[in-house]
Amino acid sequence: MSKKQNNNQPQKPRQEFIFQKKNYLFMFIGLALISLGFILMSGGGSDDPNVFNPEIYNFRRIRLAPTLVLIGLGIEVYAILLNPHKKK
Repeated sequence: MSKKQNNNQPQKPRQEFIFQKKNYLFMFIGLALISLGFILMSGGGSDDPNVFNPEIYNFRRIRLAPTLVLIGLGIEVYAILLNPHKKK
C-alpha cells in the first residue's frame, strides 16, 4: 500500500500589501500637487501691518494654488480607489 501524504496542515495566508506600486505612484503625485499648492499660497504678507499689499489677491494665490490642492486631493482619492489587480 502506498502512503498518503497528510496535507491537512493549515496553510499560512499569503500576506499582500493593499496598495501596489501604481497606487503609491499616484499618491506621490497627488501629495506633490497638494504641497505645491500650499507653497504657492504662502507669502504675500507685508512687513508693516499698516500698509496694504495687493499681492495677496493675485491669480496665483486665489485661483491657481487652491485648484492645485483640489486636483491633488482628487488624485489621492483616485489612488486609494485604484485596483491594480483588475485585469482589462
